[in-house]
Amino acid sequence: MTPEELTEILRLHRLWQNGDRAGARADLSGAKLSEVDLSGADLSRAKLSEADLFQADLSRAKLSEADLFQADLSWAKMSE
Repeated sequence: MTPEELTEILRLHRLWQNGDRAGARADLSGAKLSEVDLSGADLSRAKLSEADLFQADLSRAKLSEADLFQADLSWAKMSE
C-alpha cells in the first residue's frame, strides 16, 4: 500500500465517521503497515484484522471499537 493510498483511506474514513455518504469505513484488514506513522490517526471502528502493525507508530491514535483481531502489534508504539 502506498502512502497516498493510505492517506485516501484515512480521508474517506474521516468522512464516514462524520456521516458523509461520500466516505467509507477504513478496511485495512491484512494491510502491511509495519513501521508506518499512524500517530494521532482516528482509526475508531476501522477494520484492522490481521494487519501487520509491527513497529507502527500508533501514539495518540484513536482505536476505540477498531477490529484488531489477530493484528500484529509487536513493538508498536502505543503511548497516550
